[in-house]
Amino acid sequence: MRLMGAALIGATIGYERELRAKGAGLRTHVLVAVGSCLFMLISQFGFEGAERFDAARVAAGVVGGLGFLGGGIIMKTKNHVSGLTTAAGLWVTGAIGMAMGSGMYEMSVLCTIVILICMEALSFYSIKLGQQEVNMTVSADDEESLQNFVRSFENKIKHFSISNRDNRLVAEMSVMFPKKHSGMELMRKIIDAPGIELISME
Repeated sequence: MRLMGAALIGATIGYERELRAKGAGLRTHVLVAVGSCLFMLISQFGFEGAERFDAARVAAGVVGGLGFLGGGIIMKTKNHVSGLTTAAGLWVTGAIGMAMGSGMYEMSVLCTIVILICMEALSFYSIKLGQQEVNMTVSADDEESLQNFVRSFENKIKHFSISNRDNRLVAEMSVMFPKKHSGMELMRKIIDAPGIELISME
């Protein structure tokens, strides 16, 4: 019953991740939950005849293994880090599996509800705070146009380099842009800038 309960809870969380097309989906979360539950069952009933055995050591080993598994999902690119939420979801799914294996049914169900609210409802209603780094390459007709364009960002430029290509000034720059604004707003600002042509933006 505990194993089936862990599988159901893992499938519930994994289904939400599957809908968002994340790397760790339904099957991964089911395996993590059932595996954690089984480890807890082994720690409680698998060593009953042993003279000296600390059941908490098995739980500590599961936590370490989950951290290693989550670390493989996290990926860092030039501008941002991805996979943190999925890794944290796997970690807490393993914790729920351990709780289910320990017979803490109410706590397991309550934690699952909290996770689903956090991942789905808060993701839908949350306001993006802070800033993100945007890398762009632009070309300018003349030095004055480029200077006016750079001034429009005030002190938000993190990196800036300039070169001359085919008698046009080409600037590569990193700009801190508010997360609550879409990338289209920044693109419109670049397109509307006089004498400036956008080459690339990421």
